[in-house]
Amino acid sequence: MVGLLDRWSKKKQTERLTENKAKKETKEPVVRPAAEEKVKHTKKVSQHSTAYRILVRPLVTEKAAIKESENKYSFMVSREATKNQVKEAVAEAYGVKPVRINIMNVQGRRVRFGNHFGRRSDFKKAIVTLPVGKSINIHEGV
Repeated sequence: MVGLLDRWSKKKQTERLTENKAKKETKEPVVRPAAEEKVKHTKKVSQHSTAYRILVRPLVTEKAAIKESENKYSFMVSREATKNQVKEAVAEAYGVKPVRINIMNVQGRRVRFGNHFGRRSDFKKAIVTLPVGKSINIHEGV
């Protein structure tokens, strides 16, 4: 019984293959004019793309708000960021060249939800000191 079904399915497969070959042979190639050639669209990268890869987000805390009166702004930065990269990123994103950059690695705190213990992620924090008279607005939309 199985042998009969195998022969039948093989016969169907061979018929399909011959039909597909016949269709391919009868097809005429489509010729497109040169003006209609597809143009590869490159992804439009924003002007500040490198700056926002380095500056993850501003830190909005009470302590950071107090430091802003001294022209010191806090940012969470990428784990691989250096002082020079942060300095360039702030200048590019906010148009103000910082005087000084302090960077520190902050360990995530231990947290507890009921009987479950966990840990927040570690992050790198940068404190950016701006020149006297210059400021940036990091509280827009907060």
